[in-house]
Amino acid sequence: MSLLDVQNLKVYFPVSRGPLRRAREHLKAVDEVSLSIEPGETLGLVGESGCGKTTLGRAILRLVQPTAGRILFEGEDLSRINGAALRARRRKLQIIFQDPYSSLNPRMRVGHIIGEALDIHRLAPDRAARQKRIRELLAAVGLEAAHADRYPHEFSGGQRQRIGIARALAVEPKLIVCDEPVSALDVSVQAQVVNLLRDLRQQRGIAYLFIAHDLAVVEHISHRVAVMYLGRIVELAGAKTLVREPMHPYTQALISAVPVIDPDAKRRRIVLPGDVPSPVHPPPGCPFHPRCPLAEDRCRTEAPAWRQVRPGHWAACHLAEIANRKS
Repeated sequence: MSLLDVQNLKVYFPVSRGPLRRAREHLKAVDEVSLSIEPGETLGLVGESGCGKTTLGRAILRLVQPTAGRILFEGEDLSRINGAALRARRRKLQIIFQDPYSSLNPRMRVGHIIGEALDIHRLAPDRAARQKRIRELLAAVGLEAAHADRYPHEFSGGQRQRIGIARALAVEPKLIVCDEPVSALDVSVQAQVVNLLRDLRQQRGIAYLFIAHDLAVVEHISHRVAVMYLGRIVELAGAKTLVREPMHPYTQALISAVPVIDPDAKRRRIVLPGDVPSPVHPPPGCPFHPRCPLAEDRCRTEAPAWRQVRPGHWAACHLAEIANRKS
């Protein structure tokens, strides 16, 4: 059984217009998304800004209320529970936020930030056990015990993100949603944080939903990668397979934008025309067809089925095989 199984998840936000501010339309931030994560697996989730990645991650944690669909965590539907039952399950589901500067309370010392989770879930029987656990968590993320008495503003961005990771680890979660955890950090620090997350996964068996827009980072840490466009998953495959043999034209465009270190290497740059359509009025048929260089008439009227184009490689594209031959 999968650790997490998301089925046909929708998250729609009402859009108020007119003099009476009535919600006559909806912004479809997440639209019919299905995915699964196995214990100890990292599933990368990539896509351009505004495609719904963060909303999907927060909906899985019930920080955003789903409109429809199911969120099965260890077989239990999180979308159907509330109150104390939901709080109990959230101990096994944590999040690392994108901005290490705003995600930590500036008025709280680091020891209090990390220890707060221990207090809420009553994981430390006494003060001595609490302090010992805080020291262990700081050591696990590469910080010193003395750092527990300092405030967030006394740390660098990379150190603050390590504090955020320690806070997430405090309750011994089984799944952590990493919401672009390195995008606000310097490139040299990004590698350190990504390697730390990978080491923690290997040591503790934690599963990650790793949200990012940098395919190079996602490939480095992920087992599988899902590509999101306009609220929908358009391709899913093993990390290496997806980067080397993308089947969806949108994925090909994303990969073509990744910088190549080798100065002698040549890669065809794919520049997509136009802008991303509005999620309030998504185009009919395939949502990518207004920008797709291969679009045919049926792409404009018929939504592509989510299908397995080869073993372990899924895509929502009428022309996936043709796109792969042209990549």
